[in-house]
Amino acid sequence: MLRNLKYTLVIVLACLLYTHAGAQTNVSDTYRHDQHFSDSLKQIVRAVGMDKNFDVGEDGTEQISLAVIDLNGDRPVLGGVNDGNFIYPASVYKMYVAMEVLKQVSLGTYSLYAPYIVKAPNDVDQTKEISYDPRDLLRAGDTVTLNYLLDLMITRSDNSAANCLIDVASRDRINKTMHEYGWYGSEVTRKYLKRQYEDPGYDTIRGTATSALHAADFMYKIEQNQLVDPWVSMQMKSLLGRQLDTTKLATGLPRQAMFYHKTGWWSYYTHDAGIVDDGYLRYIIAFFTPLTEEEVRPKMKEISRRVYELIKNRHLR
Repeated sequence: MLRNLKYTLVIVLACLLYTHAGAQTNVSDTYRHDQHFSDSLKQIVRAVGMDKNFDVGEDGTEQISLAVIDLNGDRPVLGGVNDGNFIYPASVYKMYVAMEVLKQVSLGTYSLYAPYIVKAPNDVDQTKEISYDPRDLLRAGDTVTLNYLLDLMITRSDNSAANCLIDVASRDRINKTMHEYGWYGSEVTRKYLKRQYEDPGYDTIRGTATSALHAADFMYKIEQNQLVDPWVSMQMKSLLGRQLDTTKLATGLPRQAMFYHKTGWWSYYTHDAGIVDDGYLRYIIAFFTPLTEEEVRPKMKEISRRVYELIKNRHLR
């Protein structure tokens, strides 16, 4: 698999750097590992027909990446299927951008409400990702606030807002924070625009990738108020709770469940990652797929439904 080979090289280099830096040796060390839990997730994936390689055009073949963290015991339990597999995350990596912007606000570098002027070529969107959202498309010359851009980027998955906020945060600072948490291989490398419009040095860089494990760990830190600091964590959770795209994993959850999440979709790729809380059960699910929205929506609904039932059966007997 061409894409997997590329990302394997990236991860090998990342691991060498990580060891040299003396950081924690494994992101998943936080969690208790339960083989039976992972086996149950594999059975769910197999039953829905997603335990195989998928054709992703010129990128070759790709596999899903699934991670679930059960938060209902004394210690979080991690289970997964290819949870360390790196895949193009589409708009899911906007949450990493939001983290760094909020970190800089928390440090006093920026204000959420200071005016910000949109500049070309960041204003890339020609249509709204969520058609019924009443907010206008961003255009060069518009004056908005960072708070407005953050909400637009997360809740509507606006690419223009993401490009602006990548400039605000800076990729170097985003990735420095990513490395502090051990998310090597998930660095934010690209804006949401064609390479010819990229900043010097980023026009030939590898594409952004992430894994379900890193996305799930990100959500866990939010849930524990450990993402940078409690203020950043709670701001992130508030943004994720206002997600407008409810067409993916949300469709398999009971009506009373709150889902704090970020979705992503582009070409062959459709993803969702977030925190589920129905007042009785809490868990994190990150699911990355190499399938189009049309193909995968029914499968995502069924995966979500079955994972919810699995968690329920583990605790509410």
